[in-house]
Amino acid sequence: MCQLLALNCKTPTDATFSFTGFCQRGGLTDEHADGWGIAFFEGNGLRHFVDHQSAAHSPVAELIRNYPIKSKNIIAHVRKATQGGVMLENAHPFVRELWGRNWVFAHNGDLKDFVPALHGQFRPIGSTDSEHAFCWLLQEIAKSHAGVPSVEELTLTLAELVPQISHKGTFNFVLSNGDAMWAHCSTHLHYLVRAYPFNRASLMDQDVSVNFAELNNAEDRAAVIVTLPLTADETWATFQPNELITFVDGAPKVHVDLDAAHAQLSADLSVDMRQAIAEAQADADAAMQRYRQNLGLQAI
Repeated sequence: MCQLLALNCKTPTDATFSFTGFCQRGGLTDEHADGWGIAFFEGNGLRHFVDHQSAAHSPVAELIRNYPIKSKNIIAHVRKATQGGVMLENAHPFVRELWGRNWVFAHNGDLKDFVPALHGQFRPIGSTDSEHAFCWLLQEIAKSHAGVPSVEELTLTLAELVPQISHKGTFNFVLSNGDAMWAHCSTHLHYLVRAYPFNRASLMDQDVSVNFAELNNAEDRAAVIVTLPLTADETWATFQPNELITFVDGAPKVHVDLDAAHAQLSADLSVDMRQAIAEAQADADAAMQRYRQNLGLQAI
C-alpha cells in the first residue's frame, strides 16, 4: 500500500528533513513508486504538488527537497497503487473546498467494495477508493454542520463517520483544514513531537543528520506523523488500531479510541432503546386500563 507523512506545527516550519527521507521510500528504500504528492497550507492559500512519477526520481520532488517551504500544516504521500491506475489524478493528497477553505486528505490502505452514495459538490476525479472516501467524509461533514465547526466538534463528527468507512478495509489517513490535523490509524501510524530542548536526528533512509537545536527557537514545536518512523535516534509513539488523534499547534490534543467510543455508543443506544420500550409498554398498559374502565362504565 502507501505511506503517509504529515506535520502539524506551532510556528511555520519546513519539512525538508522529513520529506528528504520520506522520498527515498518512493522507489529506492521501499516500493512506493506509483506517484507522490505534498500540500502546504499558507494562510488561506495552499501549495499543492503531485506527480505520477516516483518520489525518489521526480524532478518536482527534487525541487521540494531543496526549496524549504514553511507551513503550519503539511501532508505528503508516496503511493503504491492498489485501486486506480498510475495517473496524475490518482496521486495523493487530494484537495477540496468546503466553506471557503481548503481541505487536504491522504490515505494509506485498501477499502473493499466501498462505493458510497455521493451527491452535491463532492465527486471524485480519479478512480481511487481513497478519493471516494474523502468526498464522502466531506459530504457528511457538510451535512452535519452549517458552517466551519470547531476543532472539538469536527473531532466528534469524525469519530462518528470514520467507523462507517474503516469496516470496509484498511483506513489509515491524515486530514487537515489548516487549523488542525486529524490522523486515524487502522494498522500502522506513528508520531513524535519535536520541541525545546531540541536534539540531533538522523534519517534511516538516507545519510542525513540535523541538529534541530541550531534551527529552532524555544517556542517552536512540531508534531510529525508518519506511517513508519523516519529516524532511529528519536522516540516515536505508536498509534493504537482504530485510534483517532487530533493535533493542534504541534502537539496531540485529543485521543479518541473509536472501538471504545463505538462500544459506549452501542451501550447508550441499548439503554435508550430499553427505556423507550419500557415507556411504550407503560403507555400501552395505561391505554388498556382506560379502555377497560370505559367498558366497565358502559356496562353500568
